Amino acid sequence: MPTSRFEPSTIKNKVKREEVARKRKKEKREEKLKRRLAQAKAEANDPLAKKKRLAQNVPRTLDNTREFDPSVLTANPHSEAGPSTLAQQGDPASLNAQAEVEQQPADEHAADIAIDPFAAYFSGALDPSVPPKVLITTSPKATRTTYDFCDELVGVFPGAEFIRRKKGKGFELGRIAGWAANRGYSHFIVVNEDMKKPNAITMVYLPEGPTAYFKLTSIELSKKISGHARATAHYPELVLNGFVTRLGHTVGRLFQTLFPPMPEFQGRQVVTLHNQRDFLFFRRHRYAFRSPEKVALQEIGPRFTLKLRYLKKGLPAVKNLGAPSKPLEFDTEENEQEQQALRDMEMGEAPSQEHTEGGDMNSEEPKQKKVVPPTEDEYLWIWKPELETTRRTFFL
Repeated sequence: MPTSRFEPSTIKNKVKREEVARKRKKEKREEKLKRRLAQAKAEANDPLAKKKRLAQNVPRTLDNTREFDPSVLTANPHSEAGPSTLAQQGDPASLNAQAEVEQQPADEHAADIAIDPFAAYFSGALDPSVPPKVLITTSPKATRTTYDFCDELVGVFPGAEFIRRKKGKGFELGRIAGWAANRGYSHFIVVNEDMKKPNAITMVYLPEGPTAYFKLTSIELSKKISGHARATAHYPELVLNGFVTRLGHTVGRLFQTLFPPMPEFQGRQVVTLHNQRDFLFFRRHRYAFRSPEKVALQEIGPRFTLKLRYLKKGLPAVKNLGAPSKPLEFDTEENEQEQQALRDMEMGEAPSQEHTEGGDMNSEEPKQKKVVPPTEDEYLWIWKPELETTRRTFFL
């Protein structure tokens, strides 16, 4: 049975077919414009109608339709009115998820924060005007491109210091992290390089970890950004967006500890870490007040993107795979003193005073406990392809 609607494709003449198709498209555009003008005229007299239309016509995206997992998420993404909420109002699965959220104790998130490794930083015991001491280095045999990126990072983090990594054995990440922790550094950052380009960043919170490894992409240095602003020495303001899971809160608090708690607002600088689909977009801007009513943002740079690959407990492990087997040892006090002296020499420290002064165990001041890297890695979270069951599964 032939269709009642006329189709231009049934016209065999090519010129006539294109002319008819053009006219139909023009008529559709004109009808759409008339509807939009009529709608705008009606909403001008009734603001509530426009507000209701915007509340209902929310586009469905991967972010606002992400899957809710009570064991991972700290907040239900469907709690606010959105397309997924409106579409699933009668869905029993969404009602069960909401009931599980209500059953969770209210202080569960507060308990996680109280026992995490960054609790000492947020307790207020440290001076908020003193920036954290950050050590930045590279992988062995780095190129000029990586050094330029490290120079940008030194300007981003207040209190950062760059030291070139020496060549040769004995400079594993765990040993360097222990060395930095024993000298008062609070963070240790390593920029890895592959194919003469920076491709990863390892962040270590000292002295007890954790260690986070991020893939690094989409790097744009400040000099490559058109119309970029010049950075100043003021402490920037930090803005974190989209960290809603327990793992996301841990990563967000790790980045918080890189900046002083008290920003200097007279510098008008702001650092933004925006999490979208587990990609962390890093941007640095300056507020530009055009007038008392209007404000703009001028990018300072650099800009790059991070993606978390794993989170380890403690410092990076040091595995001496090629070390010779140890001889027989006996549990004697002299043997313990010799072992302690050898460990001090390996870490680049002088032997402790209590072992060199004939067994004098009474020291005037209590010495800080030396940080020693572990021998085995303990992963808190590691990314695997099989974890992403759907495109709407995110972890941060």
